[in-house]
Amino acid sequence: MTARLPVSRRGFLGGCCAAGVGALSASRAGAQGGARAAVDVHAHFFPERFVRAINEEGGPPGVSFDLSNPGAPIFVIGGGRIPIDVTYWDLERRIARMDAQGVTTHALSLTTPFVYWAPPERGAALARLVNDAVVEAHRAYPDRFVGCATLPLQAPALAVAELDRLAGSRAIRAAYMPSSFAGRELSDPSLFPIYDKCQALDLPILLHPDQVAAALGASRLQPFYFANLLGNPFDTAIAAANLVFGGVLDRFPRLTVVLPHGGGALPYLAGRLQHGQKVRPETQGRAKQPFMEYLRRFHYDTITHSPQLLKFLVDLVGVDRVMLGSDYCFDMGYERPREIIDALRLRPADRDRIYGGNAAQLLKL
Repeated sequence: MTARLPVSRRGFLGGCCAAGVGALSASRAGAQGGARAAVDVHAHFFPERFVRAINEEGGPPGVSFDLSNPGAPIFVIGGGRIPIDVTYWDLERRIARMDAQGVTTHALSLTTPFVYWAPPERGAALARLVNDAVVEAHRAYPDRFVGCATLPLQAPALAVAELDRLAGSRAIRAAYMPSSFAGRELSDPSLFPIYDKCQALDLPILLHPDQVAAALGASRLQPFYFANLLGNPFDTAIAAANLVFGGVLDRFPRLTVVLPHGGGALPYLAGRLQHGQKVRPETQGRAKQPFMEYLRRFHYDTITHSPQLLKFLVDLVGVDRVMLGSDYCFDMGYERPREIIDALRLRPADRDRIYGGNAAQLLKL
């Protein structure tokens, strides 16, 4: 049964005074705690039009949105049912929740199912739909929302064309990609034109795991929500290792990549990967430096769920490489994303860099 998404009277953009309201709310959020305004680099967004397109025109197998209870939507994927929040698309309510969290700005990003599963032209159309919704959100609330471009990776020429279309937009500050797609790794040469364009436009690439059960083995990841609890962080590590050993970071020396979930398993396996680089011929030939030297080529969000591990990450890669993230608004994220940063008891200047200073520099806010 096709469910339709209810549209409020005020609608998606919030009316003619939206920008003024957004600026006022941003000031209020930035003032909380007397600290620098907070920028969330891991904040997901399902535009209304995207939700309708999946439900009414079809999505990848097993993916839909159950909107039978308008106040408690459900994301249906792979036989599982994941509660989500109306603030995925209701921006006024989203801003109220951001204010309660002490978050000034969201870098909006589409997550699973992305758009690479569709035929090329439909994938490109869905990407345009999502990106245009991000642009509209930014225009309505310029101090509260910027976004990461969704791209049809299955058609690199169309992905490059979409980046060209968005070039110069004040709304689009990064590109967003899954950590693997359609059985291909991020070292696949088909992606090189996309990397080249992102490097030329000085757009960082933010990654997010997708379809990890298929990539890592569905049977072992099925119990205990392991596809997320273990699959996501290991998938991130695999993606990053492919970028290093596949020579991508050397081929594109000015390309910036942001890893989710505190880098996943990567920071804790980097020494093992470097040892393997010394003794295993399979790892040699493309990466020009020891593996550990590449850790600062990445940026990382704060989603470790452990102050001790976040402190380890900061000490390992440097305070300038870590940025606030919440995984908004999934249950595996943070409802109070500042708290884990506060728990580190950093110098105020370093704390404020992680709150928002690093992201403001990276995203050119």
